[in-house]
Amino acid sequence: MYPDLYGSVWRCITPYLLHIRGMRLSPAPALDPSLAGSLVLLHLAVVAGGLALLSSASVSASGLESIRCRLQGTPRPPAFSQDGDFVIGGVFSIHYYMHTVDHSYTSLPEPLQCTGSMDSRELRFSRAMIFAVEEINNSSYLLPGIMLGYQVHDSCNLVPMAVKVAFQLANGLDPMFDTGEQCSGSATVTAIVGESASTPTISMLRIIGPFGIPQVSHSSTCACLSDKKQYPTFFRTIPSDQFQAAALAHLIRHFGWTWIGAVRSDSDYGNYGMAAFLQAAQEEGICVEYSEAFSLTNPLSRVQRVADVIRSSTARVVVAFVSSWDMRILLREMERLPSPPLQWIGSESWVTEPEMLHFGLCAGTIGIGIQRSVIPGLRDFLLDLSPQKVSNSPLLTEFWEAAFGCRLGIGTSTGVGVEEKVCDGSEDIQQLQAPYTDTSQLRVTNMVYKAVYAIAHAIHSIVCEERENSTVNCDKNLNVKPTQVLERLRRVNFSRNGYQVSFDANGDPVATYELVNWQIRESGKMEFVTVGRYDASLPPDQRLDMEREITWVKNSTQVPVSVCSERCPPGTRKAVQKGKPVCCYDCIQCAEGEISNNTDSSDCLICPEEYWPNAERDHCILKPVEFLSFHEVLGIILTACSMGGVCLAIATATVFYRHRTSAIVRANNSELSFLLLFSLALCFLCSLTFIGRPSEWSCMLRHTAFGITFVLCISCVLGKTIVVLMAFRATLPASNVMKWFGPPQQRLTVVSFTFVQAMICTLWLVLSPPFPIKNLTTYKEKIILECDVGSAIGFWAVLGYIGLLSLLCFVLAFLARKLPDNFNEAKFITFSMLIFCAVWITFIPAYVSSPGKFTVAVEIFAIITSSFGLFFLLFVPKCFIILFRPEKNTKKHLMEKTSNDKRY
Repeated sequence: MYPDLYGSVWRCITPYLLHIRGMRLSPAPALDPSLAGSLVLLHLAVVAGGLALLSSASVSASGLESIRCRLQGTPRPPAFSQDGDFVIGGVFSIHYYMHTVDHSYTSLPEPLQCTGSMDSRELRFSRAMIFAVEEINNSSYLLPGIMLGYQVHDSCNLVPMAVKVAFQLANGLDPMFDTGEQCSGSATVTAIVGESASTPTISMLRIIGPFGIPQVSHSSTCACLSDKKQYPTFFRTIPSDQFQAAALAHLIRHFGWTWIGAVRSDSDYGNYGMAAFLQAAQEEGICVEYSEAFSLTNPLSRVQRVADVIRSSTARVVVAFVSSWDMRILLREMERLPSPPLQWIGSESWVTEPEMLHFGLCAGTIGIGIQRSVIPGLRDFLLDLSPQKVSNSPLLTEFWEAAFGCRLGIGTSTGVGVEEKVCDGSEDIQQLQAPYTDTSQLRVTNMVYKAVYAIAHAIHSIVCEERENSTVNCDKNLNVKPTQVLERLRRVNFSRNGYQVSFDANGDPVATYELVNWQIRESGKMEFVTVGRYDASLPPDQRLDMEREITWVKNSTQVPVSVCSERCPPGTRKAVQKGKPVCCYDCIQCAEGEISNNTDSSDCLICPEEYWPNAERDHCILKPVEFLSFHEVLGIILTACSMGGVCLAIATATVFYRHRTSAIVRANNSELSFLLLFSLALCFLCSLTFIGRPSEWSCMLRHTAFGITFVLCISCVLGKTIVVLMAFRATLPASNVMKWFGPPQQRLTVVSFTFVQAMICTLWLVLSPPFPIKNLTTYKEKIILECDVGSAIGFWAVLGYIGLLSLLCFVLAFLARKLPDNFNEAKFITFSMLIFCAVWITFIPAYVSSPGKFTVAVEIFAIITSSFGLFFLLFVPKCFIILFRPEKNTKKHLMEKTSNDKRY
């Protein structure tokens, strides 16, 4: 018995469970009367949910003849309805509360009912849908001969009512119906317009989505609804919050706000929207000091806490991704206590809500709004209401009575002895100031209008075809399934009243927004003013277009400042403060050799190799080029010394030439003396090649000329030293030394020593010659033009050879230091070589350690000093005798001095 019972129970509850998915299913099979009592409790449990079907069947002897199905629960009549060949459903949040139902579980629950105040703006949306349907029914080009019907429901902006409406739109309103398909059939609507809020929309899609019923929302902006894997039947005529979040972040960055606060509705709209905004803000370099969530249903203490966070924060810009009802609650709380001036940035849900304009603390608010539009004929349709028409609709009756403060019909007692006012027909809706009659800001209303036309175009593409004579033939008897409408909706592309309607792969339209600013006019009235536009289809740098001047908080024209740290000027970089967001930083000057040419630079840039930062370190300038110039003081001094030495050498040569027959000139080897003076003049002149801008030729010339001329000079001195030594050795008995060191040998000695240096220089120039370089390492802030020696071996070989000859000359002169005074030129040679060697030994460390152009100056100084040392010690004493002591310039005097020396 138990297996049969379990099987019967399963066959009975299966249609109830499946009906929760919105389907008309087969009735329970006929049961054995003995099992009926066993299923009573189960049946009542399913009935209590209000979603199951209770079916009755008539069975004949031959089997199943007819099935009669009945909807479980009481259908809720739509707010507005009209029959038609194809019916479009509509769901709007006309009320924002639902009557609370107590479940006793002993009887059927009361039907769900909307209660509370009415949102006349949502009523306008629903009436705009009816207007669009009637306009299409009267059209000769769109669905001609076809009548569209509608069923408009109020969801109370709550999930339970939205779910009930979804089931009702799928199943229809008839409590009893006959079917030969086991209580299953197609939906009663071909498509649905709505819902206004994202969370109820998601709940509806969970129910109607599996059956392919398309839903086109006019106001559900949650980015999550773009997920086609979860919501394949969803479309919308309003842009996704993904685009709105990017637009808000772009707007905030445009005005330089990097430190903001954020509040959101604790709903799918607020949470998903804020998540998208925070991601976009992070990409834009914006920091969020706080992010708070609340909702209409939260305790007041929660809203107070959010308000306290806003008041105590340092951010002066607040982004509110909040529904209009939630925003009203927050602003009322903000008005309760004094608050600092805040710049509010609003999302589209509340920033264009006319009823929000009475909050004075939001003056200067700027936000993202849906494009304002014009719908011809809509205002006349909305105002075409009379007490007679209104009385036929409970919803319009409620609106009328609330708007004019009277009751339609006979007055009733209020219970306190005062009769309520009865509407007497004098009420003029033309003069009524309410969101319902305000058609100056048709934004979301146009989204409803476009949604109806999108559905109509999809149906038109299915049931109508164009003939050759441009007439349209439509078949209203064609069985149109919602899945067909769904497929055609993906491809709709049309224009209505100048507005393009199409959907991308995610069911989203092209995102275009207006930037709306709350401005106080001269009359003191606050108004919405469009100050710019945002078009997500354009390149990023062209999306934001500011058209008018913005009025900010406190009616100021100056953009408010909201930053954690002041902006870092050019020449500095940002250093994030430890433990704080990246927008909180210190400004640190760029390091040496680096610049930042933008405000708020995160890093400094290294200047190119030949550039250096200016004093402010905000741009790179060419490094000054430095070399030893003829025009600077040091160059002038060294040039003067060099030319002075040349002049002295020429003057001495002139004196020697005029007195070439005198004893002292002839005694000191006049030929070598003239050659020595010539080489000294070349030494002085070669120092000039070290001055001026280095070039390839000057670099090669300066070192080779220096090396060869100095060797020539030292060779002459060495020859004179050898002559002195040989001359006195020749006076010894039987000595014939002088015949081996006569004038030819002296010339050959000078040429030989010089030739060796010339060969060294030639090899140096051939293998690795000196060349000009830009020295960028000695000084960071300037470029030193100098000559690179090319081959260090060649350079030091030249200097080493000069040093070797100098040392040899010094040794020989030292050996001849005790010769007689008249012939003792060796004494002066000794001192001159001592000075020469001292200068060049000192030159080595000075040359290595001197920076830049001073390296060249040290080399020139060494050349001039050593040349002057040789000149003064070897020629000045002789010139003094020739010019001022002529009596000593005789052969007799010289011989007397020699004969007086006991050693000779």
